[in-house]
Order: sequence, then C-alpha cells, then structure tokens
Amino acid sequence: MKILDNSDKHLLPILPDIICEKLGKKAESIKFIGGGSFGRVYKGVLSDSQTIAVKAYRVQGSQYEEAEQLKILSENTAVRMPEVLFTYEDDNTAILAMSFVDGQNVLNPVFLLKAKEQKQKFAEDVISGMLGWHSVTNNKFGALSEPVYDSWYEYYKTEKQQPWLKALKELSDNGKFSKKSMQLLNDATELFNSLPEEKREAVLIHADLNIMNIMADSKTLELTAFIDPCGSIWADREYDLFQLRNMWGDAYFLYETYKKKCPLSEYTDFRVAYYASMHEAAMRLKGGLIMPLWEILNNARLKKEMKKLKEKI
Repeated sequence: MKILDNSDKHLLPILPDIICEKLGKKAESIKFIGGGSFGRVYKGVLSDSQTIAVKAYRVQGSQYEEAEQLKILSENTAVRMPEVLFTYEDDNTAILAMSFVDGQNVLNPVFLLKAKEQKQKFAEDVISGMLGWHSVTNNKFGALSEPVYDSWYEYYKTEKQQPWLKALKELSDNGKFSKKSMQLLNDATELFNSLPEEKREAVLIHADLNIMNIMADSKTLELTAFIDPCGSIWADREYDLFQLRNMWGDAYFLYETYKKKCPLSEYTDFRVAYYASMHEAAMRLKGGLIMPLWEILNNARLKKEMKKLKEKI
C-alpha cells in the first residue's frame, strides 16, 4: 500500500494541467474545500463555468474503486450522487474528478440547530435513499465485481475480523494500539462469534454513509446528495448501519429511523456497535486518518451494548 502526497503543495501546481488534458477545458479556479479519512477534495470552476469536484487520495488505486462504487450506487438510489468524469494516476498522484453536488455535509454543526421536524424529515429521506440500495440483492457476499462468499459471517470473519485482529495485535504488542482497546475488541469478538449465525441476505451497501458523506441545504436541511462511498460491497444490511451513528449522527435520528422502517434482529444494536469499533480500529491498517474522539465514543457504546446483551442471554 503506497501512501501518496495529496498536499496542496503537490497538487495545486499539477491539477490545472490534468484537468485540461482530461476534459479539454481550462481551470479558472481551484480551491481546497475539505477532506476525509482517505482523501482531500478540491472545487474547480472551468472555462465554460462547469463546476467539478476533484478528489485526491492518500492510497494509490482508491480512485478506481470509488469510481466503480459511485456508478453502481448512483444507479440504485433516488438520491443524487456525483457523476464520475475521469480518473487519473501517476507515481505520486491518484485522482477522481466528479460533477459537483450542491449542499454542505451534515457534519457542519450549524445543522444541529435545526428543528426536530426538519431533522426527522431529513432522516426519512436519507433512509429511503439507503433502502434503494438495500433492495438490490445478490446470492453471494463480497466485492461488488466478484462476490464469492456464501454467507455474511464467512465473509466478515475471513476478510475483516480475523486479519484486522491479527494486525491490531501486532500494533498493540509494539505499543502502537491501546492494550485496553485490544482487550475490548477481543472480548467483543468472542461474544459476537458466540451468537447464532442467522441467515443473511446479501444487499448493496454504501459502507460509509456517516453525516460527513451526506449533503444537505444549509437553510432547510433538505437532503441534496450522497457522496464518498468507501468499501461498498455485497453485505448484510446491518453492516451499513454503524456509520449512521458515527460522529453526531444520532442527533438526526438516522439509526432509529432505519430500525422503524426495516425491523432487524434482537442482536442488531450489539452487532452494529461491534462493527463500528472494529472499523475505527482498522483505520490504522488502511492508511486512513485516526479519529480518537470517534473511537472513544464507539468503544463506549460497544461496552454498553455488551453489558445489555450479556444481561439478556
């Protein structure tokens, strides 16, 4: 896994030439507008007034994966998503250019001040958009292009749980990951693996639909777009839910609204909390940014759900 230089110093001098080469248009202006765990995003205004978003990644090859995910996801939801314009790669650069979508990401604290009725309407629209994906099924679990697993648990344990725990143990042994957090994940894994393996349906998931990747009108909180899929796969629908609670997603009733629209199993709250803590810890292994606050909040929720589940069983 090669980590790339996606700094302004590297990108701003080369982006105009890349855009001109790929689109045949001059970039009148390019400015940084934000970023997430794996990339930085720039807004470009072109000579014909077209506005584009250019995402520069930290990990080589990510642009091709996201382009594929955007294509299939956009075809299966009524919510607007960015249209892929081009991809680009050289030895130190990985880029995806997309159409620019309106709105601000809902991580912006200004949205927390909206009325409860606006937040509930927003939640209804988000979940309706998600359910478009979750209505698309497959007879195998795994990668979008080539799913090969017959069961969700086989996929999750083989591709995520086991390799993540092994790599995290190495980090913990070397003092690069908290031993306390490592023990929590081990305890939670033992509980997760002890639960009955209910039959699961493989559905299309976004896999990173936290509030940072949901765009809304800053005045009305009207949903305008979904962005930035990361690791979209054929999965159990529960695996698409933990991001709804990430950051301050609970302030918008997203997770609870999903459960009302689509009843889930009695173990869902624990499994969703488990997926969240495992995913956040695994960011260390993927070249993503580490968010200590989210990790603390996820682990606190996992401890709470473990206690509740142990009392139940």
